[in-house]
Amino acid sequence: MEVRGHLELRTTFTDGVASRTKSIRYLVVNAVSTYNILLGRPALNRLRSVGSTHHLKMKLPDLSGNVITIKSNQQEAKRCYENNLKAKRGVFMVTERPPSRDGDARMGVSRAESAREGRLEPAGDIVERQIGGRTFKHGKSLDQAEQDQVAGVIAQHLDAFTWSASDMPGIDPDFLCHRLTMDPKVKPVRQRKRKFNEERRQVIKEETKKLLSAGQIREIQYPEWLANVVLVKKANGKWRMCVDFTDLNKACPKDSYLLPSIDALVDSASGCRMLSFLDAFFGYNQIKMHPRDECKTTFMTKLSCYCYTVMPFGLKNVGTTY
Repeated sequence: MEVRGHLELRTTFTDGVASRTKSIRYLVVNAVSTYNILLGRPALNRLRSVGSTHHLKMKLPDLSGNVITIKSNQQEAKRCYENNLKAKRGVFMVTERPPSRDGDARMGVSRAESAREGRLEPAGDIVERQIGGRTFKHGKSLDQAEQDQVAGVIAQHLDAFTWSASDMPGIDPDFLCHRLTMDPKVKPVRQRKRKFNEERRQVIKEETKKLLSAGQIREIQYPEWLANVVLVKKANGKWRMCVDFTDLNKACPKDSYLLPSIDALVDSASGCRMLSFLDAFFGYNQIKMHPRDECKTTFMTKLSCYCYTVMPFGLKNVGTTY
């Protein structure tokens, strides 16, 4: 979805009896829709409006305290819905920000129908550029001045990018580290050792060596918690080494509200001219485990037992910390 800019418009809401005029900022974007204007959450919150999709009504107070009731009807809603399915690409305005994940639903198109229409995929609009001996990609739609500006920012912060596990400085544990919240009544579990064939033993040995050289694990003796290694075949035919934290996860209560409001995070990007997609290189492993909880992440190999000094994949609630 291409954002062409934004503009401020004085918009009047009225039901024929009471009215209210408010200056609202609209984003002008390219999108498939038969609607001319969409009101986002920031505008609705400023208006202190209350909407009901079931009753097809929206109510908001005017400056005198009277209630303005804006009505629609089933026939009009159905017509907009059907026309939207047949809409051609055009320009329309969205208040505050373009639609997020649920944007299709607010435009009157269900997710299934949106999928049938097909999503826009980037095709030939990415170019590669060498900066400081490294290869970066940026959008081809940027003009030359913007491309040079992006390249300049990347060149100034080359130390923020990594290409190997040893390049990761990690996050200061005094600022953030992952702690395990465990039920004190649960007894530690030492899993029964599993046997692997020669191919898998070699994979485990190589992966363990990589983790040791990167400082992400350390050798440990006499652990109370002990888990097995699990090898999973990846799409490219290679093996991924995981740890069976099933028993440890059972001892930890689940955080049911692990993420902040995604809608609020998307709203905060309103008005920005560029969007950058950054891939966090081994993002979980950049976060340290709390020293008292390192021993609980112990896993066994043929040579020795090791525990994680960084936050591993597979633990319950690691998404909250990440």
